Amino acid sequence: MKTLILNIDRDDDFGRKAKVKSPIVGVQENLDAANKLGRVDPEDSDLNAIFLAISTYDRLKEKGKDVEVATLCGDMSVGIASDQKITDQLETVIKKTNAEEVILISDGAEDEYILPIVQSRLKISSIKRVNVKQSQELEDTYYKFVKLLDDDKVKKQFFLPVALILLVWAIFAVLDMAGGGFGAILFTLGIYLLIRVFNWERNIAMFFNEMKSGLLTGKLSFYTYIIAILILAISAFYAYNNTTFNSEMLWAIPVLSFLKDITWGIVTAGLVAAFGRVTDSYVRENKVNWSYWIIPFSLFAFGFTASAIFGSLYESILGGFSLVPFLTPYFIGYASVGILIAFIGAVTYHYIKDVYIEDEQELNIKESTSELLEKAE
Repeated sequence: MKTLILNIDRDDDFGRKAKVKSPIVGVQENLDAANKLGRVDPEDSDLNAIFLAISTYDRLKEKGKDVEVATLCGDMSVGIASDQKITDQLETVIKKTNAEEVILISDGAEDEYILPIVQSRLKISSIKRVNVKQSQELEDTYYKFVKLLDDDKVKKQFFLPVALILLVWAIFAVLDMAGGGFGAILFTLGIYLLIRVFNWERNIAMFFNEMKSGLLTGKLSFYTYIIAILILAISAFYAYNNTTFNSEMLWAIPVLSFLKDITWGIVTAGLVAAFGRVTDSYVRENKVNWSYWIIPFSLFAFGFTASAIFGSLYESILGGFSLVPFLTPYFIGYASVGILIAFIGAVTYHYIKDVYIEDEQELNIKESTSELLEKAE
């Protein structure tokens, strides 16, 4: 039984590129066709397929098998036209070789569309698919991917959230707190997404740069920031300990309890941090930066009004949504003090802005104009 080792070039690379007529029958004819195509396009995958066909022919010939090798070429317009050409050439090769079975060589899934055509005329004993060890497209994609991962921007966007998840997971795994770890991961990702959505990256980077600069230069703000963070942490811990959690109570009750207990911790931390910034600004520029004037007024106004609102809402919900807590001297007094402080801060800030800040800007403009005139002269 004669076996035909059949290579299929459905889009006629041999004909279009190397000007080789098909069918190509015989070992020497296939070698000549491979050499011609290799000189024109050495990266064409059809070269791998034809050499696999020749290699299979040599291996079976050594075993004493009655074999022949042939390459059929279709047409550049892959489809009916190419399949018709392959069918005609297959009929010619069968008559010429008297083959009864075929070993089909393919360099891709596209060539296997002609499988029914071959199967209707010869018994297919085997199908061999060429696996190219190094594909140019795959290699290019790999190196592009590696180069992309070297980009700092891509690394921050892709690896940073993954790194945060792994770090939080590892910390809670060590502490044997799997449930808390899952919640902490969600919280961390939520914070990260908020930072990305509101474009806070630059502000956070500036904050850490200031912290680093403060550590190296001995700025007071570095230490006041640390104290402010500790105050916030202690206030949050205190508020959490004073909060009662009960599955039967409304979710707003523990939330309001936590908020009213942490309010003055936020105010204190803000005042400490602002004090450090004002001091550093004065030392650096040797003059008072009046832009910080409004900060203490805003913080105290927030403290009084937030305490009044959160505390009264807490009492109102506990009392069955009563309006009585909003009519007490506590709410009226704290809310009035908060509004009064905010009003005083706004009025005095605008006055200082008109008197000092605009005078400073005019002075800077005059100095810049004098410098330009001196240079012109």
